[in-house]
Amino acid sequence: MAFTELELKRYHKAMERYIEAHRPPPHIRPKLDLAYRISGQSVEIFEIRPAFGDPKETLEEYAAKATFVRRAREWRVYWQRADLKWHRYQPRPSVRSIDQFLALVEEDKHCCFFG
Repeated sequence: MAFTELELKRYHKAMERYIEAHRPPPHIRPKLDLAYRISGQSVEIFEIRPAFGDPKETLEEYAAKATFVRRAREWRVYWQRADLKWHRYQPRPSVRSIDQFLALVEEDKHCCFFG
């Protein structure tokens, strides 16, 4: 089941606050920026960089993902390893709110999300 309009507004607002607080300064953003995407039941945080071989092309490097499981009323937290697959964040594989997810990403205690 997709998010309701109210949920989507709440999640967009939380994500925009987080992104604005953590984006690099404006003069650096052409080389490195931070963004998010809400897709289905998931929220993804990623970095945007120019491609090494073609600076006109941009690449998205994923940092963190949370997927809402309505039946369990929890957000499952993931990080992307070097194999480019999503893995559950073992120190805390689930949280109860989007704000708790963002706090985990900000803390990044084990350097999984942003290295």
